[in-house]
Amino acid sequence: MLISEAYAQAGGGTTDMLTSLLPLVLIFVVFYFLLIRPQQKKMKEHKAMIEAVRRGDVVTTSGGIIGKITKVHEDGTVQLEIADGVKIKIVKATITEVRSKGGDIDEDKAEAKAG
Repeated sequence: MLISEAYAQAGGGTTDMLTSLLPLVLIFVVFYFLLIRPQQKKMKEHKAMIEAVRRGDVVTTSGGIIGKITKVHEDGTVQLEIADGVKIKIVKATITEVRSKGGDIDEDKAEAKAG
């Protein structure tokens, strides 16, 4: 006979299933600690920063606008002065950075005068 008989492998049961799922579980754990957890921490810090903004803070928006907060509204918006007499209303969530607490918008001009 040229073709040998094929024998079925014995059923392994639960141990084979556990060893096949182990790499998937390990990948999920690695993703959690390297990607998911740091992102959640960053979001929590950003939310705390947004809640802590007060009148007089110099902030940067996600659009790149730098301005001084003149009024904080209860509806989740703030009034931002971007130039002398020019005020805009923005959503708090668009604030990406608090540059200085109660500082001056024209920091470069102040530094140029001093130096």
